[in-house]
Amino acid sequence: MASKTVVITNETGIHTRPGNEFVNEAKKFEATVTLKANGKEINGKSLLKLLSLGAKKGTEVTVVTEGSDADKACAKLAEVLANLKD
Repeated sequence: MASKTVVITNETGIHTRPGNEFVNEAKKFEATVTLKANGKEINGKSLLKLLSLGAKKGTEVTVVTEGSDADKACAKLAEVLANLKD
């Protein structure tokens, strides 16, 4: 298992376009992907669940991955979250 916390810097937070970018990247990994923010814990491979986090600019989001490629998935997905653009 691997985890990393990232602060959302995208001016408009996580909405459909950047959320879709994250989910598409998450689906490339075998590891399970869980995101934790605002007291919620969701499946990071689901766009609807991701949008339900309500993550705005400044929100701390923790990426937790588990599985054979967990370390690689965690590092890449944390990078994607940190660099989301509209």
